[in-house]
Amino acid sequence: MEQILNVGIIGGGVSGSVIALKLAELGMDSVLFEQEDSLVNGPPFCHLHAGGNLYPDISDKECRLLMKQSIEMAKMFPQSIDERPTFFSVPKTAKYEPSTIEARLNMLVSYYKELIKDDASNEIINTPETYFKKYSREDLTTLLQEPSVKQPQTVDEWMRNTLNVIDVDKLKTPVFMVQEYGWNMFRLAAQAQLGLTESNNCSLKLNTKVEKIIDVKDQELAYNWEILANGVSHKVKYLVNACGFRTANIDAALQVKSERLIEFKAAYVSKWDHLEEAIPELIFHGERGTPNGMAQLTPYCDNYFQIHGMTTDITLFKGGVLKTGEELQPAFSKEINQKINKNWDKEELTLRTENAIQYVTEFVPDFESASPGGPAFYGAQQVVGNDINLRVAEVSFPSKAYARCEIIKASSALTVANKIIENLEEEGIKSKGIKPPALNKISKTEIDEMAEKLAVLRGYPKSLSMLIIDKD
Repeated sequence: MEQILNVGIIGGGVSGSVIALKLAELGMDSVLFEQEDSLVNGPPFCHLHAGGNLYPDISDKECRLLMKQSIEMAKMFPQSIDERPTFFSVPKTAKYEPSTIEARLNMLVSYYKELIKDDASNEIINTPETYFKKYSREDLTTLLQEPSVKQPQTVDEWMRNTLNVIDVDKLKTPVFMVQEYGWNMFRLAAQAQLGLTESNNCSLKLNTKVEKIIDVKDQELAYNWEILANGVSHKVKYLVNACGFRTANIDAALQVKSERLIEFKAAYVSKWDHLEEAIPELIFHGERGTPNGMAQLTPYCDNYFQIHGMTTDITLFKGGVLKTGEELQPAFSKEINQKINKNWDKEELTLRTENAIQYVTEFVPDFESASPGGPAFYGAQQVVGNDINLRVAEVSFPSKAYARCEIIKASSALTVANKIIENLEEEGIKSKGIKPPALNKISKTEIDEMAEKLAVLRGYPKSLSMLIIDKD
């Protein structure tokens, strides 16, 4: 008798992987199709948005949701979280004011207390009282008189090390140190792939391209969809579209329309050998798309750093934002498609990396000694609707037995999975009882080895797969 599975998931990014893992916990069988040779290939992420403080223009509601979702994902993938703080500042050239950031941080402290009251296990980004610390100009002057430390243990030590590298005269005060941690993509990918390989409920199909989807709901069969992939037919009751920026390809095949933006962005890898002490992630706020867009310097092990500069010479690209219209899946230019297909022009990569280094140098003068350290992190993402600044979107259900994932930030993936599970229950596809999460069976050693393997196979230094703050 031909096998009929409950769920077919197309796309093995963060969203598709988390959905498959959660279904496995409920004993719901699924098949996950991923055209690459490993899971969670992009777009990249490096920061746990436990408060959304990178985005001054989003609403308080979105910030609270990002905090809640980030905590949920950190609990699911603890070995991917780098527990170092983030330094937030406002340059004197920026339109923002530190008072706006402080008001939002105070709001988030109150919300964090509510989350902990609801569930004590939510207390994972330090205590509410230590979620952030504000530093006045006088505080900074006092700290500058004290020595730096190689491996900071307190928030003041992290700030002292920061003051040793930044030009504080370029910044408005106060500045802030916040418990928004790092989030390692390679380690999450390793945990997800090991977990699904361990699971008995998910058939993981890597290096597999979906060629055709046939809607058979009107034929009164025991299944609703036929999925043809690598020449093999798979019959499933429920279809999940987790294709990221290529989501509309599936929509078009199913004659489902959706309004969305698609954006291509990149970040750059650098090596700064002259730094001897650990520093937090550094954020210098600025208006997106202007010559003074936000600068973000994210630390990794062995003095590697990832750089975002929200200008068209660095992270953003001319023609990098497309809008769906008559064409559901609009095409990027030849130059951007070349990058998406892993074929960057070496001269352009070097130029953009050097631009990124120079951009950070305005606030971190000694960073001028940094050099290009590897391939770019890059990818395209979908943004539902017309607001390019939107940062929280989840899932929609355009038709019976069909879910379309619409996440913008990786932290929304677990929320998506839970909503899909609710929809499955509503459509009569029931769980078979909760099983121990497959992720619990994976050792740190296995994660370390797989994360390093994934980083190297993708052309990055193995140091990018490690945590600055190692876990037991």
